[in-house]
Amino acid sequence: MESAKHSQKGKCPDESKSEITILMVASDANPRGNVYGGVILKHVDLIAGLVAKRHTGRSNVVTASIDRMTFLKPVYVGNALILSARLNYVKRSSMEVEVTVEAEDLDIGKRVLTGTALVTTVALDENRKPIEVNPLILKTDEDKKRFDKAESRMMNRLKEAGKIYR
Repeated sequence: MESAKHSQKGKCPDESKSEITILMVASDANPRGNVYGGVILKHVDLIAGLVAKRHTGRSNVVTASIDRMTFLKPVYVGNALILSARLNYVKRSSMEVEVTVEAEDLDIGKRVLTGTALVTTVALDENRKPIEVNPLILKTDEDKKRFDKAESRMMNRLKEAGKIYR
């Protein structure tokens, strides 16, 4: 007999993915017009939380880690910062969200990839304890490939944190 907590309806990655666009202004940057990495990280964290929240529904979602954040190219004042995020992996209460960061030069309409990040989030109940979330439904080969790679990364994170010993 299937328990109530295991009968949750799963969701595929497309159901929770998101994209946001934000105009970068002078208060986001240093005096030379380069957008601060912390400003970009803030938006990475926000969109990752949004994707995780869409997947989990009513539970509280918190960031457990941001790893492999890579800044590939600068973002400047006047650029549109475009962040795209999707869910790669779900375990019991944790999720890996992949975020892609682009900058668009609005004067010429050219977009460049400026960064990528992997964000691990955890769903919590009203007592701030981890809670089981919807499983991830993998419909495409690409979804399965992303899931497998993310699962491997999750195992490495757990080993590094001393939570598993294999």
